[in-house]
Amino acid sequence: MKLAILSRNASLYSTRRLVEAARVRGHSVRVLDPLRCYLRIAPGGFSMRYKGKPVSGYDVVIPRIGTSITRYATAVLRQFELMGSYTPNPSDAILRSRDKLRAHQLLAAQGIGLPTTVFGDNPDDTDDLLSLLGPPPHVVKLNEGTQGAGVMLTEKVSASRAVVETLRGLYASFVVQEFIAEAGGADLRCFVVGDRVVAAMRRQAAEGEFRSNLHRGGEGSAAEASAEEQAVAVASAQALGLGVAGVDLIRSARGPLVLEVNSTPGLEGVEGACKVDVAGAIVDYVAQRKK
Repeated sequence: MKLAILSRNASLYSTRRLVEAARVRGHSVRVLDPLRCYLRIAPGGFSMRYKGKPVSGYDVVIPRIGTSITRYATAVLRQFELMGSYTPNPSDAILRSRDKLRAHQLLAAQGIGLPTTVFGDNPDDTDDLLSLLGPPPHVVKLNEGTQGAGVMLTEKVSASRAVVETLRGLYASFVVQEFIAEAGGADLRCFVVGDRVVAAMRRQAAEGEFRSNLHRGGEGSAAEASAEEQAVAVASAQALGLGVAGVDLIRSARGPLVLEVNSTPGLEGVEGACKVDVAGAIVDYVAQRKK
């Protein structure tokens, strides 16, 4: 199999592990910086060049696309798709997952549990909008934030209103959600590959922090996902069209609730905590799908 990994940095842990896993299995693999790919688009003919040379013939493309380059990198990935390459995470699926509002609408339409979420634009509607959530605390999230950035906890209605008004003044897109207190600052990262959860990691927020992201000081440890949690994680990834995803769940009194579906989940935390060859599982999956 001829494999390309779209990544800005070949030395990043996740990219490096995918390269190692592919080579151990005898596949040809190359890391391509999506920002150095440029495209020719014409009726009946799609082509691409990379650093002055033609790019073609890749059986599979695995995207490792950061949020800051989503628009350009998904265009590059789409070009690969149009040129006949298979990808476990198509460009449109990545765009669906990156838009929290859109993702939550699609998940809810499939009956998948998630914290109640509200969204509105007009300042005149703010009080009524917040009333739809019930009493605080409330969680305010930027629509395209990642790794816990742009997530705020407000403990009074006046604070929720102030944050909402501030974000509107900055023309930021955001959603507001109910706060699930019984989760105790912990969530469950389920790493989905195809139709199964290959690893699960419990992430616990640091003292004084409500965000459990490892980038925010959270601690990860191996966990056992229940059959229900695994089913919810797989259904969430499939609802957005992703073959590889990190699905973040919280354990609530009404069952597992989906916080986010990440189309470019990092491998370092989950492999370190769970001692599972997640990179190998991804490479095996895409090789089988290509067959």
